[in-house]
Amino acid sequence: MKYLLVVPYAIIPAMAYPTILHRWFEEVWSQGKESAVDELLARDGIIHKLDEAGTETRGPEEFKPFLRRMLAAFPDMRVTVEDYVEQGDKVAVRWSAQMTHHGDGLGILATGRTVSITGMSFGRISNGQIQEGWNNWDVHSMLEQVGVLPKTPPTP
Repeated sequence: MKYLLVVPYAIIPAMAYPTILHRWFEEVWSQGKESAVDELLARDGIIHKLDEAGTETRGPEEFKPFLRRMLAAFPDMRVTVEDYVEQGDKVAVRWSAQMTHHGDGLGILATGRTVSITGMSFGRISNGQIQEGWNNWDVHSMLEQVGVLPKTPPTP
């Protein structure tokens, strides 16, 4: 029988990074370290549904342009891993991100608006690297918050 480990990140004792994905979100997204991309994403690793168009990238060199565009648009991005589940070679994380739209890296003129989004990511890890990743994040909400899309009216 296999068991799942579900732990809210906030109650984990002070340890470096419980999973590779914790390190990925901290060093790559919150700190913008491209060297961490080279270290943590396998040379032929595939990231599915990555960008605003839902495309996939293969390896660090295809991933970095997306990272640069996002950080050019949101240079103060801070990602927090809220929860994670780890089983075998897979890790799933639920995350949130707070940022300010200070640049036009996504082709949208900077608005100075604060943006909060959420997402979930799954990674298949082998040899200490992300071999494959799947992402589902709230692109629509991000575009609403920067003013590109009209706000969706609340459901009654």
